[in-house]
Amino acid sequence: MIKINLDLLLVQRKMTVTELAEKVGITQANISILKTGKAKAIRFSTLEKICQVLACQPGDILEYVDK
Repeated sequence: MIKINLDLLLVQRKMTVTELAEKVGITQANISILKTGKAKAIRFSTLEKICQVLACQPGDILEYVDK
């Protein structure tokens, strides 16, 4: 299972979902879907932009967890 650690990164960066959505250029709803782990996929371009905005690596956001 892939765990999304976006919530933790937002807290560490003191950034809201609204701010991230604006800076990445996607809707708050899509950020929320990703943040809650309900997303089935993510575009590399979106992942790249999130990493750029949060100054992190993809591995900081995505984590493999054995079920």
